[in-house]
Amino acid sequence: MKETRKWIIHRITAIILAPIYIWLFYSLILLSTKNYSEAIYFFTNPLFKILTIMLFIVSFFHTRISLSEIFEDYIHNKKIKDVANLLVSIFSIIIPVIILVLFIYKI
Repeated sequence: MKETRKWIIHRITAIILAPIYIWLFYSLILLSTKNYSEAIYFFTNPLFKILTIMLFIVSFFHTRISLSEIFEDYIHNKKIKDVANLLVSIFSIIIPVIILVLFIYKI
């Protein structure tokens, strides 16, 4: 990926993540004053599920780009850098998929 494109995508993912994190923190603070049935409703609400799934997917993508840039700046051995980027890419796909499957079938 070209450096300019990485930079733009990194900024876009940060802009997407900011309001989702604000919503999540605000919702969790409000949740502390709710009763049990309202809390269960919150966690089973489709909006919560969709936004949480978006949060995980976009966060892992954002993290993948960030780590790639860190590796580029601080790891000078090409083989080690390539392995590190490959591992991050694999984990940034596997972990969100596992979370997505668990989220869909457990909640």
